[in-house]
Amino acid sequence: MKPLAALDPRAVRAVLFDIDDTLTTTGKLTAGAYGALEELKRAGKLVVSVTGRPAGWCDHIARMWPVDAVVGENGAFYFCLSGGKLEKRFRDDPGIRAAGRERLAAIGQRILAAVPGCALASDQPYREADLAIDYCEDVAPLPLATAERIAALMREAGLHAKISSIHVNGWFGDYDKLAMTRLLFAERFGWDLDARNREIVFAGDSPNDAPMFAFFENSVGVANLRRFENLAFERPKYIAGAASGAGFAELARHVLQAG
Repeated sequence: MKPLAALDPRAVRAVLFDIDDTLTTTGKLTAGAYGALEELKRAGKLVVSVTGRPAGWCDHIARMWPVDAVVGENGAFYFCLSGGKLEKRFRDDPGIRAAGRERLAAIGQRILAAVPGCALASDQPYREADLAIDYCEDVAPLPLATAERIAALMREAGLHAKISSIHVNGWFGDYDKLAMTRLLFAERFGWDLDARNREIVFAGDSPNDAPMFAFFENSVGVANLRRFENLAFERPKYIAGAASGAGFAELARHVLQAG
């Protein structure tokens, strides 16, 4: 990974970012990080959150934050405002999502029984399409080896699984953050991501960001990404000097210096 200073920001028109431990710092959204979002919007950049957080959170984010859209639940949907009204675009229809939630609930109970110390994520009731198992947000922190065990159990049950900085997420279907980001940009902004790759920066912090790290030429990890250095996943092209929200603010300053 190259230092962030090596990234040429002159062509950047859009900034995409993960939330937990990329924008936030130990679970809090700091004034510096939120202010960086506002500065990017004022400068005319497209600003899009790409997160594993639930639909309930993403409804609020799309309405209240200085963003153009939010991709949530690791690619299950995107939300955005259109004419002042919230537009929701899900990958699957309501019937498929409802059936999936029943199956996910049963898988979740089996995982809780098999892995002592983990728990359903506190935001699970607000999710539409995925299962989130908490391994270090509201439970006593478990080692990454335990998170890998949870992910393996999800895959054995037929789920697509990814490890974030706080949860292990699992879902039915062959999609991820990148697939829904492609759909969002094509449908809402008329962008072909392959053609406009260098106009986009993505910032993340953990293995569930790997599809975005791999695809974007201007992918950036905040410094706390190094926590996962012993796990196998695609790394970003650049790394910030600072961690979490301070690292995101560092990236915003670097992008904005190009004018």
